[in-house]
Parts: sequence; C-alpha cells; structure tokens
Amino acid sequence: MTLPSEIAVSTEPTGYIPVVAVVGRPNVGKSTLVNRIIGRRQAVVEDTPGVTRDRVPYDANWSGRQFTVVDTGGWEPDARDRAAAIAAQAESAVATADVVLFVVDATVGATDVDEAAVKMLRRSAKPVLLVANKADNNNIELESATLWSLGLGQPHPVSALHGRGSGDLLDAVLDALPSPPPITEPTERGPRRVALVGRPNVGKSSLLNRLAREERAVVDAVAGTTVDPVDSLVQIGGETWQLVDTAGLRKRVGKASGTEYYASLRTAAAIEAAEVAVVLFDASEPISEQDQRIIGMVVESGRAVVIAFNKWDLVDDDRRYLLSKEVDRELRRIPWALRVNISAQTGRAVDKLAPALRTALDSWETRVPTGQLNQWLTALVQETPHPVRGGRAPRILFATQAGTRPPRFVLFTTAPLDAGYQRFVERKLREEFGFEGSPVEVSVKPRKRQGPGGRGKPHG
Repeated sequence: MTLPSEIAVSTEPTGYIPVVAVVGRPNVGKSTLVNRIIGRRQAVVEDTPGVTRDRVPYDANWSGRQFTVVDTGGWEPDARDRAAAIAAQAESAVATADVVLFVVDATVGATDVDEAAVKMLRRSAKPVLLVANKADNNNIELESATLWSLGLGQPHPVSALHGRGSGDLLDAVLDALPSPPPITEPTERGPRRVALVGRPNVGKSSLLNRLAREERAVVDAVAGTTVDPVDSLVQIGGETWQLVDTAGLRKRVGKASGTEYYASLRTAAAIEAAEVAVVLFDASEPISEQDQRIIGMVVESGRAVVIAFNKWDLVDDDRRYLLSKEVDRELRRIPWALRVNISAQTGRAVDKLAPALRTALDSWETRVPTGQLNQWLTALVQETPHPVRGGRAPRILFATQAGTRPPRFVLFTTAPLDAGYQRFVERKLREEFGFEGSPVEVSVKPRKRQGPGGRGKPHG
C-alpha cells in the first residue's frame, strides 16, 4: 500500500492542528512508521538504535484530516546521560500529544522495556494505540495478537516498511483524534471491485455485456476469446460496480504456455485486485475438475465468493436433479458460498447478483467484538468440550479476531487442537455470526513450552 495516493486534499479548518506522538523502545521502527504516515522518506532511518534523539514534528494528513506526527527517540526506563535526555524528549512528546502511537516489534513480542513504557503511558492518561510493527506476513500478524497482554487494547499489526495495515492504522488514528472537523464534501468509497472468473465459454463476457446493457466484451462461441482482463463500470441494483471480465482458465498457471500463460497470470492478478469474485459455472454441463480448481484459487486468495450457475435456460428437470447432487458432492467444502442461478443470454435472475454481492462483501468485512466472541466461545466449549487425548484435553484460553477481508480468528490454546474440533469451531462460528459468501480463517496458537526457569507453563 502506498499512502500518498490515498491522501485527500485537507479540509481541516485553520486553527489548532492535533498532534500524534510516535513512541517506543529503540529500534522498533518508529521513524520508518513516521515516513509511512507522511508519505515520504524524511525521518532518518538506520538499523542502529539511537539515530532519532529529539522530538521531530512533520505535517501529515489522511482522508482530509490534517495533523502533526512527532517522531521520538527510543524510550528506556532508568536511562542515563544522553539516553535519559532522549527519553525525556519522548515523554514530553507524549505530554503534548492528543494521541500516542506506541510501537512494539511484533517479531519480538512484549519486552520488559515495553511493559515499563506502558506504565509511563498510563500515567499520561492520553489515548494510546498499540502498533505491532514489522508484521510483514500473516504469521507475524497472527502472533501479534499476544500483545493484548500489555493491556492497551487491540494491537494494530502493520509493516511500516511495506505499508501493510498502515491505512487501517491511520483510520484508527482519526477515530481517536479529538473533535474531528466536519468534512465539507464527504468522501465515498469507490466502486466495489468484482472479478468474473471461470473456465472458458461459461459466459463471463456475455454476463458482463448483459449487466452493462451494451457490448463491452467480445463474445464468441470459440473458447478463449478474452485474453486481457476487461474492466468496466456497470450499474447493478442501483449501485455502480467495477467488473473485470477475465480470461477463461484451462490449466494450472504452471502448466499453461504462451498467451494462455500470461492470460492466466493476468486473471490471477485480477482476482487479487478484486474484493469479491463471481465464479461462473455452465449449469448445463457437469461440474468439472477445472471448475473446482478455479473456485479453490478464489477461496485461497481470501476473496468473497458468489457462485453463478449460468445458462440456466438450458437446464431441464433431469439436469437440475443431477446438478444438485454434483453441488453436494463437488462443492461440499464450501457450503457457505452464495449461489445464484442465472442466464446471461436471457437476463434471467441477473438482478439477484447485486444482493448476493452485498451480502458476501458485508460478511467479508465483518468484525466480531472480542468480548462477544469469547463469551460465545466459552459457552460453546462448556457445551461441547474438546475430546480427551492421552489423558488430558487441550483448553482454549481465549480467542481474538486478527483481521477482516476475510475474517481471521486466532484461538490461543494450551495445546494443539484436533483438526476435527477446529473445523467444528469454524462451523459453529459461521452458524452464530453468519459470514455467508466469505471464507473464514481459524488458526490455533498453542502455548509454548518453557524450559526450567521460564515464565510460561507447560501444556496441560
């Protein structure tokens, strides 16, 4: 994510500009985060701790809100000499700030210095957002949930170096700033991005043309007419959507060659750029291995899913019966995927696409409050505990939602869970909170064993 392109023209009225202080122990990436926030490399960044010594303010804005971000040196308790002066500057920045970003290294976790800094921040009585920096991948992002132990609320996993999660963090900063001024012209999110995918000749281009009410894409009975993704803004259900018609996928990307290989790469990129994918099946033909491979690729990408059985005008009663059996057999792993039966040729039921897309996207962006999640999970485990294995049963200590788009949940446990029980929790999670049309990721983080003298407890 590159922040400058996201920054809107400021509509902040003249007068007081709020201040955001960035603090933390040495070498956790404070200056890198400041550079990410201001959208340019201005704060000096080196791997050597102690490069930043004074409070250094920079002008910043996000979504039309102007503020000052203050970079500080590394804070340490009981610091002496120059380190004491640096720590004093950081504490002064906290005292004058409206919001504090407390940066922790997510790859290391909470340290004694971090815990001491939390005590200092609590004395300041300022709003504090906990930033789990260096969360460069999903594994580290999930691990950052352990920082709840610092008692500062939800950690915000980001990668200041790569921009991962920085937009969500800045949205949280704006929410925490005092008395935000009114925006003269409310900014609206752009059209939702929808990828039309499927094997060749299932009717992707025909559907795009039907929705656009004009010939936006070339349609031919010969499979493989579409090579480059065709991008179009269309009105569906009174809302503008950005649809991308993609090349039909015949083979795995690694087995394709020539034009088909590059078309497959562009299709994969279109799926990654989309928020929701409409996977088209030819309802008049049996569900093929390639159909299953394509929908598996979409699910693995983490996008919301709507399955459209096209060419429904060609389906008779016998085929309808066979198709229901195929769905139960071939798509049993994704019973949560929304399904619509349409005909791009006749226009049958294409108006059902918009409600399905909205439902899938709402599920994709759903966040369950931590308190509500753990209250439900406690009742579930009490009613159906984990089976006893080897004389003892793993316990789920607590759970948290690590992210959205798609929803990702982490279960912190005393020991690994059986795969069957993990699937049971996911199934019950869907029954309780919905998530129709969206994949849901449930991962388990067993408590680590500690050797003699360690602070942790053994599994059990």
